Amino acid sequence: MSGVVTGDAVVLGLQPARLPSRALAVLIDLVVVWAVYLLVMIGLALATASLDEAAATAVSIAGFLLVLVGAPIAVETLSHGRSLGKLACGLRVVRDDGGPIRFRHALVRGAMGVVEILMTFGVVACIASLVSERGRRLGDVFAGTLVVRERIPAARALVVPPPPPWLVGRFAGLDLSAVPEGLWLEIRQYLTRARELDPFVGRRLAERLADELVARTGTPPPPGVPADAFLAGVVAERQARDSRRAFAPAAEGPPAAPAVAAPVFVPPVVPPVVPRGVPAVGPAGGESGPRVTGFAPPA
Repeated sequence: MSGVVTGDAVVLGLQPARLPSRALAVLIDLVVVWAVYLLVMIGLALATASLDEAAATAVSIAGFLLVLVGAPIAVETLSHGRSLGKLACGLRVVRDDGGPIRFRHALVRGAMGVVEILMTFGVVACIASLVSERGRRLGDVFAGTLVVRERIPAARALVVPPPPPWLVGRFAGLDLSAVPEGLWLEIRQYLTRARELDPFVGRRLAERLADELVARTGTPPPPGVPADAFLAGVVAERQARDSRRAFAPAAEGPPAAPAVAAPVFVPPVVPPVVPRGVPAVGPAGGESGPRVTGFAPPA
């Protein structure tokens, strides 16, 4: 297993789809395809009413191959394995390695589907799906594909399990700046899907993700800490940092402006006005300066 999320966002480790859900998806697809086929044949019958019998037969065969065989192949190729029925039932066709299917896979599935679904009314497909360990029909065996359950409740997909209590705060000094977002996505996907994986596969995957995380941070996990607990503790530390970064400035508010002292008004010193002819009196009541008469002697 190379990773939790492939290039087409197909989550590995999901359970293969069984016969009841696959039969319901095929039934929905057949209803839609046959409804379209009847409408197309009615239109072709009206359009080819003036043609001879051989031309009308050729047009009918071409319409059968185009609608009942070509349309499902085109839909599965363009939607990467999700037809209308599979989309309604939460199923998806993937390769054996978990990657998205291509045209050749859809072509083999469609060609075998004509034999085991249309010509035998689904009897061969049901028997093959019951016998197969992963519920595959003959078209899946020859094409190298697998139908898996893709739909997961949103609550389970978004909630990351918390780390053990004794690991809370142990990674406060860890440098997480060099960890890419793709690695964070794989770690979160592993933590949310860990219970659905095989124990051996889950342990190997946790060890690989822990080694990549140690290579990015440069700090090995504490001795005796399992790989899955180490991943949960580091993810919890990153979430705590993001929360502090997002909510701490809003809680503290903008920094207060420095206090500026109000200016103090100092009145100007005005010298006392002494009337002409009145001597200036000092503090002791005597004359404190020359007598002012206001008379200027001639030069």
